[in-house]
Amino acid sequence: MTRDHDARDSDDRAAAAPAREDAQRLTDGGGDVAAGADDVALDPWGASTVSDYRKLFEEFGIGEFDDVLPEVPNPHYLMRRGVIFGHRDYEPVAEALREGEDAAVLSGFMPTGDPHIGHKLVFDEIIWHQEQGADAYALIADLEAHSARGMTWGEIDEHARDYLLSLLALGFDPEEGELYRQSDNRELQDLAFELGSKANFSEFQGIYGFDGETNVSHMQSVVTQMADILYPQLDEPKPTVIPVGPDQDPHVRFARDLAARMRFFKVTAAYASFELTEAERALVAAVYDEREAYADEPGRPRCEEAGAWLAAREELDDLGVVAGDDVRDSAVEKLENGGMEPLRPRVRFLDANATEAAFEALIESIDGEKRRYDEHVDAFDLDAAEAEELARQIELDHGGYGFVPPSSIYHRFMTGLTGGKMSSSIPASHISLLDDPEEGYDKVKSATTGGRETAEKQRELGGKADECPVYELYAYLLAGDDDEFAKEVYDECVGGERLCGGCKEQAAELMRAFLEEHQEKRDEVEGLLDDLDVSLTSPRRGVAPGDE
Repeated sequence: MTRDHDARDSDDRAAAAPAREDAQRLTDGGGDVAAGADDVALDPWGASTVSDYRKLFEEFGIGEFDDVLPEVPNPHYLMRRGVIFGHRDYEPVAEALREGEDAAVLSGFMPTGDPHIGHKLVFDEIIWHQEQGADAYALIADLEAHSARGMTWGEIDEHARDYLLSLLALGFDPEEGELYRQSDNRELQDLAFELGSKANFSEFQGIYGFDGETNVSHMQSVVTQMADILYPQLDEPKPTVIPVGPDQDPHVRFARDLAARMRFFKVTAAYASFELTEAERALVAAVYDEREAYADEPGRPRCEEAGAWLAAREELDDLGVVAGDDVRDSAVEKLENGGMEPLRPRVRFLDANATEAAFEALIESIDGEKRRYDEHVDAFDLDAAEAEELARQIELDHGGYGFVPPSSIYHRFMTGLTGGKMSSSIPASHISLLDDPEEGYDKVKSATTGGRETAEKQRELGGKADECPVYELYAYLLAGDDDEFAKEVYDECVGGERLCGGCKEQAAELMRAFLEEHQEKRDEVEGLLDDLDVSLTSPRRGVAPGDE
């Protein structure tokens, strides 16, 4: 859930689109599929790289942000330019922002070094959501830094202040948001304890590759991060977005699973008294829609009729469902075993963690026709949305959390200024928000570009803006909210009008001005930070894990 560019190096060379019409090309990976891209690995603590963003859509179910962009009110320029390229279930957040309803945003920062321009992406995403009306949360992931990175508490304290100062200087409103450290937040740690009861070691092995050598504190910090992601919903459930780099997606998926496991009731569609898997349910739904083709009484189709008709079909494609033979066979068996039971749509409430009192209250609250079984209740006059709302309200009335599955948005990694990985161990590859403005100017002037070998070839063939770290600076930062300026730089580059020397000079001057202004604002908010209810020093002692 934290985004740490200092340690998560990236060799991705895709630049952000200067305008919406260019974003699709970059969403497709910004170039040819790189060797080895078929084996995309998302490691929250490793040196993750993403050579082809398409693999994230295909392998991990991340949605394309372009699909949800029209639903977003006043989209941030990072969204408009394709820097924010993907999402997981962002629609509820976008709807809440549009309708002025409750929503939240949260992300965290692991203080392993100076905040830099890569971190600014997340700062901006938090602040934009706050400006749109969302409750905003930002945290210092000090427990993660200590357990996963071996940082001492003194080192963590040194960097934590700098992260918070930059966040405030960029516009975070602490009176309307919340800042905290993991180690100081008792409510967070209590929630982490509860979530830990729903997790097991095999999941840590499968998701993160943990083994017998992994220290227990590291595993504990993961559960704490799950609690971070759900923390904005402690007072009341609401759509919540976590802005991160794609390497943090394993945390988001795990948190969504744990949120579901904490719920009192699971609400699903059903068609008969027996249970169906998700894949079987989709197939049976399609079969029900075709009841005119097989039922003696289409208004009351029988399970065995549906099973026989499904078993006799050679192809399923025309049903609009993708299902293998194993899914078909198991669905047929269940339908045939259902005999003369009517095949009839209903909403099913499954008892996951409900107390007896909550289960009885749910039954009492269901209006219309209903049927009770030992561990579930079927309601015939409720739609799915009404059922979800009812289940959540009963849960809240009886002491549950009622979590809404957390959403996420994903931004592209920035390329190092030297053309390879952005790394804290290579100072020339990144610009710290604490760099002297003249040093920032010099780093940009020395940066690798996507230019041709000679000025003549540049004018003839145009530059390669999509492979240029300097153009990324314009698109991600220096052009600010001015899409026309970003597009102008892009078009002049690829059209051969803009040469690298002048382009870098302009970018270097803009970077110097940005750093000067940012550091002036940091000085202005210094007193504000000291007045906030967030600890800047840790009373903890001891060495980092593994250093004993």
